[in-house]
Formats: sequence, structure tokens, C-alpha cells
Amino acid sequence: MAEAARESVTLPVVGMTCAACQHHVEDALRATAGVAEARVDLMAHRARVTFDPAIAQPEALVAAIRQAGYDAVLPRAGAAGDESKESDAGSAAKAYAMLAAGAVAMLAAMPLDSEMGAADRWLMRALPWLFATPANALRWGLLSMTAALASWAGRSIFMNAWRGLQHRTTNMNTLVALGTSVAFAYSAYATLFPAPGMQVYYDAVLLILGFLLLGKSLEARAKRRAMAALDSLSRMKPVTARRIVDGIETLVPLVEVRPGDDVVVLPGERFPVDATIVDGRTTVDESMLTGESTPLERGPGGRVLAGSLNYDGAVVCRAESLGEATMLAQITRMVEQAQSSRAPMERLADRASAIFVPVVLGLALVTFLTWVIATRSVTLALANTVAVLVIACPCAMGLAVPAALTVAVGRGAQLGVLFKGGEALERLANLNAIVLDKTGTLTVGRPVLEAVHPLNGNDGKRLLALAAAAEERSNHPLAHAIVDNARERGMRWNAAEDVQVLPGRGLMATVAGHRCLLGNEALFAEFLVRLPAEVAPPAAGVTRLWMAIDQAVAGYFDARDALRPDATEAIAQLRHGGLRVLMLTGDSAAAAGPIAAQAGIAEVEAGLDPAGKLARIRTLQQSGLHVGMVGDGINDAGALAQADAGIAMGTGADLAQEAGDVLLLRAQPSSIPAALSLARATLRVMRQNLGWAAGYNLLGIPLAAGVLYPAFHILLSPWIAAAAMAFSSVSVLTNSLRLRRWRPGTPGVQPAR
Repeated sequence: MAEAARESVTLPVVGMTCAACQHHVEDALRATAGVAEARVDLMAHRARVTFDPAIAQPEALVAAIRQAGYDAVLPRAGAAGDESKESDAGSAAKAYAMLAAGAVAMLAAMPLDSEMGAADRWLMRALPWLFATPANALRWGLLSMTAALASWAGRSIFMNAWRGLQHRTTNMNTLVALGTSVAFAYSAYATLFPAPGMQVYYDAVLLILGFLLLGKSLEARAKRRAMAALDSLSRMKPVTARRIVDGIETLVPLVEVRPGDDVVVLPGERFPVDATIVDGRTTVDESMLTGESTPLERGPGGRVLAGSLNYDGAVVCRAESLGEATMLAQITRMVEQAQSSRAPMERLADRASAIFVPVVLGLALVTFLTWVIATRSVTLALANTVAVLVIACPCAMGLAVPAALTVAVGRGAQLGVLFKGGEALERLANLNAIVLDKTGTLTVGRPVLEAVHPLNGNDGKRLLALAAAAEERSNHPLAHAIVDNARERGMRWNAAEDVQVLPGRGLMATVAGHRCLLGNEALFAEFLVRLPAEVAPPAAGVTRLWMAIDQAVAGYFDARDALRPDATEAIAQLRHGGLRVLMLTGDSAAAAGPIAAQAGIAEVEAGLDPAGKLARIRTLQQSGLHVGMVGDGINDAGALAQADAGIAMGTGADLAQEAGDVLLLRAQPSSIPAALSLARATLRVMRQNLGWAAGYNLLGIPLAAGVLYPAFHILLSPWIAAAAMAFSSVSVLTNSLRLRRWRPGTPGVQPAR
């Protein structure tokens, strides 16, 4: 399928309750003609599908989901969140009603028990009229109440189980529906044909459904909290804008604003588009976009981002990027895709979830047969079989990794750290070596031109003007230093032609008919241009840029960059976390050495071109290290892609950002240990969740089957098993939600355990 022909759509999916449902929907979508990829997000209840529109249409995708036994709709704008909250409130009300009814049923069934215990004798004294009620009246009353309430509150559970049966699939609803149906059918038989020793389990049916609904309600509430970061990003974009047309300010829908329109933003309002301020001054809060907590001053020429908050000044700004092209939309899209991605650790859970329900059904059958053969008691066999069916919880296994990933990605976005997916986060957590570029990563990335040194009779001003013309189309920090200095001197120049950027070395261009070559010593050696031996080496911390005109050395420029204020502390945190820290730079050793010493980096390799950086990272990997690369320039793209985890500075070149696994929206080295620490904390939570989910089922199912009965005469009541099942997935979500409170600044970057 041609890449250019592909389209993507995100479909809301209704009816998924566990990891088995997730697999069924994915399988149905992938089996649809024209579908290239399908990923289903159990946390957000949505499916992201990549397909060929010439073969498949969105309507066909919806039909495939419905044929699998679930429901879906085409995406539309609306109050889905509000509807979800109302649905959760209804589920909670049903749960409390069922639990109350279950408690009543438990009391009402006590006179029917042939064995009197202390609790029965106490209840007989407290409610003598209950024990005076005929047994048949109690049984029929319980039958009527249970049938009515189960069909009302448990309708969705039974319907989902029935649809699964029609499509030959099983899920959590299958287990619960089967368990409660067996218990109800046996109780109904005992009501219709009462006999000594037969018990009724109406209370268990009501309590099982009640605890399940309560668990679903709590689970939905926890999921909403886990998705809160993405929701907050979505709510940041205004729906209207104050557009100026012919000097008149008009409030218009945001969709009517076009690039180049002037828009007024008042204090307290959010900027509707990415724009440049043309009139007025203000301070702007970009914390929700970049994690930068300090308000930033903006004046004419300053760039503002859609969704950022205008604090204290009315400004007029010119619209540049709109809609899906804004930084806010791009961040939202990245967060959504990352939350929907799969982490490698999830594969084990996926394999277990795929066979979980059939295995539990087999164990339930074995339990029933074992108890019938061993005790000749259908009552005991039934109780333990129902307990096995309802205690099993595939939800906890299915949510263990996605829940932690969703919260971590959202929390990272709030702090200006964008993980591109679960695999990227997991790779980042396992790093034990970090390689850093110098310019723009450890340094400010805006070097200042200190001196122009013409050679061979060239004029300094002419040399600077020619260099500025050639470098004007380059995005390298040294290019900015030359162009900025020339503009400060009021120089003008004609545009260069045939500009060719040579990553990691320099560039070539034709200016005013002259072929200009600007770059480092490696570039001049490559073009066989001999450098003068009598020129003194650059001073410590100075970067030198050589220039040749028509293959003859014309002079050189010396520039100096400053270390970022938080770089030293960031390197100290990385080293304290047990990481090996190296600097790889294309700059000279004279320029790189002082910066590395100031930052606290002992291992420095200078004068490397992009291929040299890539080769050095390969060597480190071959020695057994898991290497992370931090960079921001075009010449870092190859190294970022080669590294086990690439970390790109958000202010760098687009190519570098695309190659990175993690994008730092703030150009601050302190974000590097913060990203590593969050990734490692997330990995710990994932492992805790998986351990709990696996341990719960491995321990709970044998207990429900009665493994302790021969030695200790302990049996697990079906309703207690249901309560344990309901709260198992809630506990996984609650543990994951701890990551919402995670903050950078803890001492060191602790390894994941």
C-alpha cells in the first residue's frame, strides 16, 4: 500500500471492558481490506486506524467493529466527556442500588440456611418477624427482586456477553455473566423445587453485579483522571478570536481566521493562534505548553503560541499557524499518539490476556468436577465454581502498562517533555550512558562573534558581508552569530546562490559571483584548501570559522558561546544516577574543552562530523551500553536515530526533532535528567502493576477454587471474590495515578528497579 495514499482516523469504541475486548476489536479491524494498521486504546476507548481510502472507508471500519460485537461511531465534535461522566454517574447509582439490595438479600436468605450460627441467632432476636416468614415466601421474594434488579442493572453485562458468544469471543463479561447466570439458575431451581440442603445464591448474584458496576464506575473515574493532561490540552484552544478588518474589531469563530489576519488578545484571554505580536507588550504564560513556569515577556516581533495565556497587556498579533498546524495541536497529537502506543513490556500482558478467559473457563469446569467428585455436593461445587469465574480479572492485566503509560505521557507533556510512545519511554528508562552535543544543547546556542580576522589583503567589512550573505540561509548557531553581527553594523548584501549546507562541516555558496567556502578545518582539508600555519590557535572556549573565496583562504571568524545556567547541575544529576556522560561535538577541542570542564564532563571527543558521531555511538553500543543521544541540530539527526533513545531539543532543527524519541520543549539541560527520572519512575510503576495483576490472579483463582479447604476449611464466598475482582483493576489505576504527582528535582536520577 502506497504511503501517500494512506489516511488515519480515530474511532470511539463502545463496549470494551477488558484486554480481550481490545484484541477482538484490533483483530476485526486488521482483517478489514485496506487497513494497514490498527491500534486500540483500552484506556481511552478508541481505535486509531491507518487505511487506504481507495479500498476501505471509515463506514466499513465502523461496520467491522460492530460485526465483532462492539459498537463504534464516526468521530465528531461534541460533549463526549460530559456524556461519559453522566454514564459513570448512572453506573455508580446502579452499583449502590445493587449492593444495598444484595445486603438485604443476604439478610433475607439467612433464615433459609439450615445451619444456625451466632449471626443467625443474633438476627433472630433482632428481627423475629423475618424468621417467622414462610421459607417459600422468602425464596420467591428473593427470586423476583433478583430477576428484576439483575435485568435492570446487569443488562449491559449480559448483552455484551451474548454478543461475544454470537461472535465466538470471550471477555470479562463472559465470566461474570456465566457465573451469575449459573448461580441464579441454581437458586431458581432451589426455589421451584426446594429440597433439604439446597441453598439459594440470590445475594451473591446481586453483590457480584453490584461490585462489578462499582468497580467499573471507579475505574472510569480513574481513567478520566489519567487522561486529564490530554483533556486540559484540548480545552486550551479558544473557539473565537477578535479579528481586525479595516480597523474594525469583530468577534468571529476561530475557523474564519486566516494566516496574515490581525487578531486582538485582551488580558486574561488565551491566544487563539500561533502568531507574532505587531503592537503592544505583555507577559505570557506558556507553562501548559512548554512546562516553563516563569511568565515570559513579549513585545513587537515576539512569537506567541496558541493556547498560551495573555497576562497583563492588550496586544495585536498577526496570525501565522492555524488549526492543526499550531504548536498546541502538534503537542496534543503527539500526546494522543504516545498514549495510544504500546510499550514492549505490554507484550507479555497481551499474550496472557489473549488466552486468559478460555483458561479461566477451563479452570472453572475443573473446579466444579473436582468438588462434585470429592464431596458429592453440587452446592459446594457451584459456589466455588462461581467464585473462580468472578474473581478472575483480565482487566488488571490489560490496564497494567497502558494506565502507567497514559499518566506518564500526560505528566511529561505538562512538564515540557514529550515521549513519542511507550517503546521510547521504556528505552529511555534503560539507558546507562548519555551522549550530548555541545552547541545548542549544553550551550545557549547563540554564540557571539568576537572578532573578524581578514587574511591575504581582504577587507574585514567585505569579508563579513560576504559571509553573512552565504550564512543567511543556514540555521547553524555560528551562522546566526555572523548574520546578527553584520545586521548590527547596518550592512546590506545581495542574496547568495547555490547554497549547499554540509552538515557538521560548513557550507558552500556563490555570492556576487564568488564561490565562498565557510566551515571548519575538516571541510577545508576536504576541498584541498591549505590553512596558514602562522595563525595562532583559538583561545579557550572560542569556536573558529574559516572562510575561503574562490579556493583561497580569505580569513576567519572567532565566536564564543556560553554554557546554559542549569547545565552543570544537570550533568551532576546524570552522573549521580549512574550514567556515563560524554560530549561529542563537531567543534574544535579548544572550544569544546572549557565548556566540558565547566559542565563537569570528563569524556570529550571534538572535531567529529555526523558520521563520526554515529560511529562513536555504535562503538559504545557494541561495548554493551544502552546509549542516549541529546542534540538539536541537523548534524545530530543520524546520531539521534542510531542511539537507543534520541532526545531532541524542541528549539532545534525539525529533522533533529523528528529523529528523536523524546522531545524537550524547553531548551534546558535540566529537562534531560527530568525525562530520565520520569521514564524510570514509570517503568517501576509498570512492573508493580504487572506484578500485582499477575499475583492477584495466580493467588486469587486457587483460593476461589478452594485450595485451602482441605487444610484450613476456608472457602471464598462468591460475593467476596467479586469484590476482589472489582477492586483489582481499580488498584492498578490508582497506583498509576501516583505519577500525576511526580515532580522533577528529586536528588539524582534513580535507576528503575
